[in-house]
Amino acid sequence: MAAERSPSKRIPILRFVFAVLFFIVSAITTFSQQPFVTDDADVIARHRFHFELSNQTDSLQPISFPSRKQNTLDFEVDFGLFHGVEVGVEVPIITIFNDRGAEFRRPTGYGDMNISVKYNFREERKESRLPAMTIAANFEVPTGDVRRQLGSGLADFYINGVLQKTVTKKTVLHLNGGILFSGNDTTGVIGIKSRGTVFTGSGSLVRKFAPKLDLGVELVGAVTRNFNLGKGQLQSTLGGKYSLRDNMTFDFGIVFGKFSASPRAGVQLGISIDF
Repeated sequence: MAAERSPSKRIPILRFVFAVLFFIVSAITTFSQQPFVTDDADVIARHRFHFELSNQTDSLQPISFPSRKQNTLDFEVDFGLFHGVEVGVEVPIITIFNDRGAEFRRPTGYGDMNISVKYNFREERKESRLPAMTIAANFEVPTGDVRRQLGSGLADFYINGVLQKTVTKKTVLHLNGGILFSGNDTTGVIGIKSRGTVFTGSGSLVRKFAPKLDLGVELVGAVTRNFNLGKGQLQSTLGGKYSLRDNMTFDFGIVFGKFSASPRAGVQLGISIDF
C-alpha cells in the first residue's frame, strides 16, 4: 500500500508549482481544450511547454455509495518534441468524500499517472474541406493507491483519433473516437470499472464570443465491449476560457452526467499557460 504523504511534504510542492505559474514570462499563444475532455488536433510548438492546472469537484451517482463526492486536482505538462509531435505527463491528486460508515472517510493522494504522445499528421488548410487530423496514444501507470480507491491497479493503453474543422471564422468543431485496449478508464471512483476494451466518443463545439472569451459545449460517451449502457458513461460540459494574458487563460466548466460511470454533476476551474 502506498504511504500517505503528510501535509508538510505536500505544501512545498504546491508552493513550487504556484510560484512557477506566476513567474513565467515570454510565451506563445495556443488553444488547448481544457475544460473539455474532447481533445483538439493542435500540438505544442517544437521545444515549447504547455501547463494546465485544473480542479474539478463532482457529486457522484447513487451507485457509487458509500462514495458521495470526488475532488480531482490535476497537473499536466506538455512539451513540443518535434514539429507536429508533443509528449505529456498528467498527475491527479484525488480526494474522495465517503459516507461515515466507510473504512476510509476521506482518502487523499496521487492517482494514476498518465503519459501521452500526440501526433498531428495533417493540419487544416483553407483551400481544403478536409479537417485537421491527429492521433494520440496514452499510457496510464498504476501509481494510485488501490485500497483507498485512488488508483485502478491496472496499466492502461488507449488510442484516440482527433478531427478538427473550422466551421466559421469564430467556431471550431472537434470530434474524437478512441479505444481503450487494456486496463480501465477510471479516475478515482469515476469511470468504467470493467476491465478490458472500452469504446469512447466525444465532440465539442467552441465559439469565440469576444476577443478574450471562448465558450463551448461538449458531449462525451463511453461503453464497454458488450455495450452495457448501465455501466457506461455519458456526460456533457458547458464551459469556456477567458484570456488573462497572451499566454494564459482562466478555464471554467459545469459538468452533467448520466449512468454509473459519470459524475452526477460537477464544477471545474483551472488555468492554462504556454511558455
